[in-house]
Amino acid sequence: MTHPPLPELLIEPLVRAALIEDLGPSGDVTSACVIPAGLRYSAALNARQDGVISGMQLAQIAFRLVDPSLTVTVHRPDGSAVVAGDTVMTIEGAAASILSAERVALNFAGRLSGIATLTAAFAARTAGTSARVTCTRKTTPGLRLVEKQAVLHGGGAAHRFGLSDAILIKDNHVAAAGGIAPALRAARANASHMRRIEIEVDTLAQLDEVLATGGADVVLLDNMSTPNLAAAVLRVDGRLVLEASGTMRLERIAEVAATGVDFISVGALTHSAPVLDLGLDF
Repeated sequence: MTHPPLPELLIEPLVRAALIEDLGPSGDVTSACVIPAGLRYSAALNARQDGVISGMQLAQIAFRLVDPSLTVTVHRPDGSAVVAGDTVMTIEGAAASILSAERVALNFAGRLSGIATLTAAFAARTAGTSARVTCTRKTTPGLRLVEKQAVLHGGGAAHRFGLSDAILIKDNHVAAAGGIAPALRAARANASHMRRIEIEVDTLAQLDEVLATGGADVVLLDNMSTPNLAAAVLRVDGRLVLEASGTMRLERIAEVAATGVDFISVGALTHSAPVLDLGLDF
C-alpha cells in the first residue's frame, strides 16, 4: 500500500531544526575550507543493506533548505524495498551544498528506513493471518509523526498518535478510577460517539469483567501467554477488537498472529530499530 507524503508544513521545521543544530553559527567550515568555490558534483545516496526505504521526503527537504538550486531525484520512494547497492536518490549541484546537508539527510533516511525495515520483518511473520502489526507511543520525542509514518511505509498499521486521539485505559487508570467497571463507565459517559475506548487487561478474569461491564470497543491483552491470547479470542468471539502487546519479539510474532488477535503492538518498531545503512557517494 502506498501512503501519501506528509504535509511539508508539518515536517519542514523538523529538518530545519536538525540543520541548525548541525551547521551551527559558522556553517560547514570544512567544506568552506577545502572545496573550491563553484565546484559542482553528482552524488548518489546508496543502500548498503537490504531493507525498506523511508525518510526520502525529509532528505529532499534537507538538501533543498541548504541549497534550493540542487537537483534531487528520488529513485526509490518511501515504502520501496531495496537491496544492497541500489541507488535511492541522486543529488546534483554545488559540492559544498551537498556535503553540508549530507549528515542530516542521512540521519533521517537511515533512522526512518530502519524503522520501516524492522516493521516489514515483523509484518512478514503475520502472513496468512488477519493480524496487523502496529506501533506505540514509544517514539523519539519530536519525531513521532515521521516515525509512525515509517511504520506505515514498512507495512505496519496505524495506532493512536497521541493522548488526545482515543481513550486507552491502562492499569494505572484502572487503579486510580477504582476498578475496571468504574473506569469503563466513566469513559463511556464522557466519550463522544466519535471516540473509541480501549482498555488494558492482564488476565482472562479481567477480560471477563470487561465483557460483563460493556462499554469498551478494543481490549489490549498485555503480557499474556500465547495460550491465554488464544483463549481470549475465543471468549470475545468477534465482539471486540483485540490487541496483543508486551514481549512481542520477532521470533514470537507468528504464533501470536495465529491466535486470531486483530493487532499486535510492538514498541520496538520505534524505540529499538537499528539504522539502515545508507551512504552518500560522490
